[in-house]
Amino acid sequence: MKMPKVSLLEWQNRYGTERACEKVLVKIRWPNGFICPRCNSKDASYITTRKVYQCSQCRYQVSITAGTLFHSTNLSLVKWFWAIYLAATDKGGISALRLAKHMSVSWPTARKMLKKIRVAMADRDNAYRLENVVEFDDAYVGGKRTGKRGRGAAGKKPILVAVETRGEKAGFMAVEAVDVISKETVRDFLQNHLKVGQTVRTDAFPALNSVKEMHYHQKKVVPAEEISKWLPLVHVVIGNLKKFLNGTFHGVSLKYLQEYLDEFSYRFNRRFWEPELPLRLLNACLSHVPVKVAENSL
Repeated sequence: MKMPKVSLLEWQNRYGTERACEKVLVKIRWPNGFICPRCNSKDASYITTRKVYQCSQCRYQVSITAGTLFHSTNLSLVKWFWAIYLAATDKGGISALRLAKHMSVSWPTARKMLKKIRVAMADRDNAYRLENVVEFDDAYVGGKRTGKRGRGAAGKKPILVAVETRGEKAGFMAVEAVDVISKETVRDFLQNHLKVGQTVRTDAFPALNSVKEMHYHQKKVVPAEEISKWLPLVHVVIGNLKKFLNGTFHGVSLKYLQEYLDEFSYRFNRRFWEPELPLRLLNACLSHVPVKVAENSL
């Protein structure tokens, strides 16, 4: 679905007040008008101070944020909308520390906001399945130790990356952090991110042999210095992903790695629609179910 472009000033004009943000959320929740979840009445009055609709028939009160990504939030919707805008428009991504400064909130609060926004990003991408000719490879990221690179490197996390090929250009991508690269994790990744029966191109690493179970497997033993010729697109994506992690987050904590991978993938898959990203992400967040963030995830 094509979305209109929106500039920073337009965003401020549209969503600069709490009431303006509330109206947008209400329209998403009840596109055909309010309906009481208890008695199905369509008549209600809005209590501004509490941000709830009160049914005129049974007096039941419904919070406009209940059942949404903003469930039980103590923050203003204006701050949420701005966080979504910043997460969508910053090509390198925005860290929790920088968001905390922009929003005048604590780091844990900013961290929770970004966690929820990234979940909405990931769920939008998870609805898509890669197809046609797909380049597939693994890589290792994270860690602060020097020494061996690539497979077997200490202190790093393995990831699986798949990229559609559209001529000489990349299509959509998918990326997932795994504990180990094995036939089982490869099988699960392909089930989650590819349509059955695609042509999948890989190197000859034994763990990737499970590709042939559901796809046409093209594999080749390639010297390290020539791998970028056999799998050019996925290696460009992996290089850009590592720059993203090192540039925005100055390395990455393995604890938060999948979130950062989800954010990178969401933005990469919509790189041709950058001006539309703020409204696309806003729509994804507004229509999302609640996301619970555990304290030990901070």
